[in-house]
Amino acid sequence: MSKVRFIILLVLLPVHAVLAQERTLSKEEAVVKALENNFGIEIAKGQVAIAENNASVLNSGYLPTLTGTANATYNNNDTTTEFPGQFNDDGSERGNISIDGAESQRYSTALNLNYTLFDGLGRFYNYKRLKEQYQLSTLQARETIENTMIQMFTVYFEIARLTENKNVQKQALEISRDRITRSEYSFEYGQNTKLDILNAQVDMTNDSINLLNTEQQLANAKRDLNVVLNQDLNSQYAVDTTVVFIPKFQIEEFMEKAIANNVAVLQTKTNLTINAYDIKVSKSGYLPTIGLTGSYGWNRNQNAPSAFLTGAVFPGTNSNVGNYSLGASLTWNLFDGGSTTVSVKNAKITYANQELLRKQVELEVSRDMQNAMALYENLLKIYQIQEQNVFTNQNNFERSKEQFQLGSITSIEFRQAQINLLNAQTNKNLAKYDAKLAELQLLQLTGQLLNIEL
Repeated sequence: MSKVRFIILLVLLPVHAVLAQERTLSKEEAVVKALENNFGIEIAKGQVAIAENNASVLNSGYLPTLTGTANATYNNNDTTTEFPGQFNDDGSERGNISIDGAESQRYSTALNLNYTLFDGLGRFYNYKRLKEQYQLSTLQARETIENTMIQMFTVYFEIARLTENKNVQKQALEISRDRITRSEYSFEYGQNTKLDILNAQVDMTNDSINLLNTEQQLANAKRDLNVVLNQDLNSQYAVDTTVVFIPKFQIEEFMEKAIANNVAVLQTKTNLTINAYDIKVSKSGYLPTIGLTGSYGWNRNQNAPSAFLTGAVFPGTNSNVGNYSLGASLTWNLFDGGSTTVSVKNAKITYANQELLRKQVELEVSRDMQNAMALYENLLKIYQIQEQNVFTNQNNFERSKEQFQLGSITSIEFRQAQINLLNAQTNKNLAKYDAKLAELQLLQLTGQLLNIEL
């Protein structure tokens, strides 16, 4: 086996072996895998879950608080009572009174209920604010998902482009191999020189190297996609190279509603609502707070025996007490040093700044959409031109091939026709996927990226 044929087999055989094992990863399946497995999306889902918990009634301040307490105390005392300088009626010295092992026990339990009837509407607006914060978290998660989809499709279409380029380069390598065979036969029959064989071998070597480089780039791109999809880095698959563009009238309809659907604009509007609630929460400091309290308690005391000055010993006593109470309170901070006034003023300034930010974002989104639309239309035209260019170069190559086989043109001229066709095909592939990515980015700006079938 010649060295040239060995190189061909070295390049082609592994490719056929891999293709035989690969399955097709559709766009829909890639989207599902990204939504289920991507780390960034999983983190975003966790943030939404936290915001949902915060927006529940359990975190609103509307529910009362109920606390329970219990205490137990045990004492064991040895007591000696002395009467220094004191005498009995008969003149004898008065003796000490000793009480050993005097036990006393105390037990108490209580339930305390506190409920705020009115706090100046602070918790009412704070609860609404938490609901809006949850909506903001869902919008932020949506933005993460959209960015991940763009990232995923960027890599997916890069794999598709390299796959098509690989097929084109395989065809070029096959043509170069046929040239070598034809040149060897022609040389044997004295129809050309050794130089034609050498030129064909050089071209085949270059085609082999280009194919190997493309396969390496393709393997790297697949690993990049495996990271986005959070799957085994060595997973092997083919991708769908079919590209369907959305009708222009449908994109124009999307653009008309873009300001109402763009995720960045929606986030600024939600932040504006949150800031409006912040103002009302701050103003609640001007109003009083009304609360209710209630309690129920039980106490048991077991008192130890005690000695009187008369010398008598009073036996221990037991007592049980149950009690309950209800109360209401009114608290009105008539003057807090001006902190509430400052809070209200700052909240109003924040709201005004957010309103300016909303206008700025809407203006920037409008600009970005117009730029994206212009870029998309331009890339679509380039793709159409490249398609025609491939058709022209294909015809030129077929005619050059016929003339080369007839000996009317040189191998250099034939090779130039082959290179022109190869460049036209790879440029068409690049233009096709660039246009599709531009379309996806335009759909993201209009807020429709997650609402269409790709």
